[in-house]
Amino acid sequence: MAGYDVPEPADRRRVIDPASPPDPAAEPRVSCDPAFQHGVVVGFDGSLSSERALAYAVGMSRRSRSGLIIVHVANRLPTTVWAGCEPPALVDVPDHSTEVLGLELSCAEHLADVPWVLLERGGDICHELEEVGREFSADAIVVGATHGLLGRLFGSVSGRLARRARRPVIVIP
Repeated sequence: MAGYDVPEPADRRRVIDPASPPDPAAEPRVSCDPAFQHGVVVGFDGSLSSERALAYAVGMSRRSRSGLIIVHVANRLPTTVWAGCEPPALVDVPDHSTEVLGLELSCAEHLADVPWVLLERGGDICHELEEVGREFSADAIVVGATHGLLGRLFGSVSGRLARRARRPVIVIP
């Protein structure tokens, strides 16, 4: 190249300009409250199996003296925009179930002994649970077993999560 000679670092790492602002996508988000660092993540949707998983996660959180991160993944429906053959997009469906679950959880007596937080996410359940686990440096992810025909046909959330997670996954029947 004429005029500019860009030096390459010897170890081929990306050179970061100290004057440039940090890239928020490259840095992991970290919880501000230390009670939730190395906590227990539990997937909760109000079903019987998720209630069992929540009870197990409460006990686990109590024994380890850590925070409980309760995650509700809201429904997002895939929709295809046919005009112009654009790729499929995800549309948020109004979902007030997280608010209802939050009210129910705030009245639960078994949650009084541990610090807990309820997070709402949208998207793939497995991805979102693992992402929350990464954000909080969770020690484990607790989920309930999937019962029913859809879980057998398309694969259960617990099975997919156990195969791809980077931290222990506990499946409660």
